[in-house]
Amino acid sequence: MLEILHEDNHCLVVNKPAGLPSQGDDSGDVCLVDLVGADLKHRYGKPGKVYVGLVHRLDRPTSGVILIAKTSKAAARLSLQFHDGIVEKTYLAVVEGHLQVEEGTWIDALKKDRQKNVVSVVAAGDPESVEARVRFRVLERRSRTTLIELKPLTGRSHQLRVQLASRGLPIVGDRKYDATTRLLALDGKPRIALHADQLRFIHPTRGQVLEVLAPVPADWPG
Repeated sequence: MLEILHEDNHCLVVNKPAGLPSQGDDSGDVCLVDLVGADLKHRYGKPGKVYVGLVHRLDRPTSGVILIAKTSKAAARLSLQFHDGIVEKTYLAVVEGHLQVEEGTWIDALKKDRQKNVVSVVAAGDPESVEARVRFRVLERRSRTTLIELKPLTGRSHQLRVQLASRGLPIVGDRKYDATTRLLALDGKPRIALHADQLRFIHPTRGQVLEVLAPVPADWPG
């Protein structure tokens, strides 16, 4: 069942569970777009295909707030906001290890191996790389892990996961990026301790600023 955080005639914001892909992929698994389409069709009794505009994505093992457009006009305007860096995103991450500083900004050059679907940090100036920037702040230091708030300033594939792992701070459960720990979602499948906590955007038709928070799920590591 979808956890709806906000809905109006143009926008739908949901709290995506970990383990659910945002959109269809080669696995053929049910995805968020499928569930949203079925939900809208059922609740509003709409005949035929329902419009579901996915304007950004979260990785399958990541949970949290995700914005969906209910009209093509809203989709175009919201996509432009993401492209122009107007949308503000905040994540929570539990990482293995500890940081030596309380806050700051990390800037890296990232390169993606599309065949392996893995991203790595490379030397600045690599012609195939893209710049990734993120602000970070320590929220809580635990015995073996640290809770961090992350505000990405760019939207790169696997950006937060690889920027943390490259500093010896892999996200708990993220075996793809060198974590030694395992973490399971509510459905028993692997997840990582990365949660999209907050999304701040401008409503596509009203012009007002909306800020939506997504509660951490039951499978979040305390």
